[in-house]
Amino acid sequence: MTLAAQVLQAARARGMMIATAESCTGGLIAASLTEIPGSSAVVDCGFITYSNAAKQRMLGVAAETLQAHGAVSIEVAAEMAQGALQRSQAGLAVSVTGIAGPGGSEHKPEGRVCFGLARVSGTTTHLVEFGALGRANVRQATVEHALQMLLDAMTDEPT
Repeated sequence: MTLAAQVLQAARARGMMIATAESCTGGLIAASLTEIPGSSAVVDCGFITYSNAAKQRMLGVAAETLQAHGAVSIEVAAEMAQGALQRSQAGLAVSVTGIAGPGGSEHKPEGRVCFGLARVSGTTTHLVEFGALGRANVRQATVEHALQMLLDAMTDEPT
């Protein structure tokens, strides 16, 4: 069973809906979930917020947060996940914002991805440095990591 199928099975078992808020993956997390028949029972929606304006407009990310920390930050990932949770029927929302490449900078290198996970009980964030694996590989690694976060969050939650 694929990781996406495991996420859907866990969500179905808990009666939980999922939302995604994606920047660097451009919808690949939602696509990996909705590729599976029956996913509509647990996938509520996905927000693709590539620009800062879209992050603000669609997810309610504060302009001050973007200005102070930049789009690729755990602070923005947290606000993205919280915004997806608040603007959906989901009980669990995952967010990703990062630099898939090519490029980056000394302070924000290629392969840096910030993740957020929001549920009613709170929001957690973390940063992963995948390294300069190439754009497609960073995006795929980000999808797998986000799916694992969703699965872990549901296996940690009581049914």
